[in-house]
Amino acid sequence: MLGSMPGWPAVLADGSVLLRPYRRGDAQAWSEVRIANEAWLSPWESSPPGPWSEMNSVRAYNYVYRDMKRAARRGESMPFVVCLREDDGSERLVGHINLGSIVRRAFSSAYVGYWVDSRVAGRGVIPTALALAVDHAFGAGGLHRVEINIRPENGPSRRVVEKLGFREEAYHPRYMHIDGAWRDHLGFAMTSEEVAAEGGLVARWRRLRAKAG
Repeated sequence: MLGSMPGWPAVLADGSVLLRPYRRGDAQAWSEVRIANEAWLSPWESSPPGPWSEMNSVRAYNYVYRDMKRAARRGESMPFVVCLREDDGSERLVGHINLGSIVRRAFSSAYVGYWVDSRVAGRGVIPTALALAVDHAFGAGGLHRVEINIRPENGPSRRVVEKLGFREEAYHPRYMHIDGAWRDHLGFAMTSEEVAAEGGLVARWRRLRAKAG
């Protein structure tokens, strides 16, 4: 289990979507999903120092897991694996979401990053996961603000934050080295006050889905 800080570790769920801390035993499933989604994920992630297959191998997971565990223990992040719960009670690893670069005290903020298996994209998995993570950040996590930075060309990721009502507040030229070059990003943010009256972001997302039919 990762960490022992305010709001961490935690298990969050809504319907079939489950967020939980990473386990050492997730290595094979994580690697298989990452490698299968190279074409879907690689254009939007920080440039890897080696071939995708090596950077997302079972061996690489051990280093990723170690780094996540260390950051969580320091209170700098809350990394969740995103799973879908099957009818037989089993869990299928389908993504990742992290509340990272956590700064407390007067700032009380975090950056959020996420990815999802293309085979479940468009089914509301990541909007639900993000809503769960944000509500947790504003509740047990003791944070006031979350920020998400997305390349303008990344339509699927932008639709996630737009559906949930994140506020677009910045344009960051040459913000991060992605897919071999320094890429511009759009900055989106949300504070706890913006969803408090609605009972949280999960409640807002449920109402939006119900309205959409």
